[in-house]
Amino acid sequence: MPNRPLKLGTRRSPLAMAQAREARARLVAAQGLSESDIEIVAVTATGDRIQDRPLAEVGGKALWTKELDTWLLEGEIDFAVHSAKDVETIRPGDIAIAAVLPREDVRDVLLGAESIALLPAGARVGTSAPRRAAQLLHARPDCSVIPFRGNVATRLAKLAAGEADATFLAAAGLNRLGETGTGHPLPADEWLPAPGQGAIAIECRADDQDVQGLLADIDDLPSRAAVMAERALLAALGGNCHSAIAVLTTPDETGLHMHAALFSPDGSQRLDGDAHFAANDYDGPLKLAEELLSRAAPAIAEHFSGPQRNDT
Repeated sequence: MPNRPLKLGTRRSPLAMAQAREARARLVAAQGLSESDIEIVAVTATGDRIQDRPLAEVGGKALWTKELDTWLLEGEIDFAVHSAKDVETIRPGDIAIAAVLPREDVRDVLLGAESIALLPAGARVGTSAPRRAAQLLHARPDCSVIPFRGNVATRLAKLAAGEADATFLAAAGLNRLGETGTGHPLPADEWLPAPGQGAIAIECRADDQDVQGLLADIDDLPSRAAVMAERALLAALGGNCHSAIAVLTTPDETGLHMHAALFSPDGSQRLDGDAHFAANDYDGPLKLAEELLSRAAPAIAEHFSGPQRNDT
């Protein structure tokens, strides 16, 4: 460890700060450090500044990571904390996901009704996530989708102001903010979560062996196996910011069971598939992606380009 505080980069939003504090607490406990040994450095990400348009229209997931990537590669910070679902599938070769913290609740929470079935007829539902929008419209084509961006407090305020009849939030985010009991959790095996949902990923420079060694002590191997399998599925599908994909990965007798669903953006078409494979066997997600794409109707297939890889 260097003779100075380690610098942990994070976005400035309340949830991101809570995740950074969790990462620091776990590292302090694992390494016998004090909080003063890890300085949290916050940045306002482009994704936090742009609130009036869906991310897919203005740059996608990179809007959550690009400032922290720059700081990391320039040595301004030693590592960075992210929501795993917000980290682009293909990352720079000189950045490594060094730890995945124990995964929180993967479920979505519905606010405004007790269940999807009990949404009022013609309900206006606020979301800017293609997965949530397509999954909603598949289950309830009578509903309409209202673009909804912002942090948890902003979206709750928009809902209270009547901008929509209902909206979704991630259970993990609510739990990390102490907002337990808010809304109605949706069964994950019926309403599938996003790839990486509920997990915190910590990145550092790929050539920084000292920091990688420190972070290895807080790397939760079961959570890493599931999250990296979901990222492998995404890479094999070649989705983009408009692609609607949902996936649930759970332990089973062979290692992992993955259930994935692809949707057309309007929800009219849904395609499901399953795979069983050993933890850290990325051929399993690849084969599932190939099988799904081989069966995909044009309305789904046009939003997936096939395998992607990092050439850097």
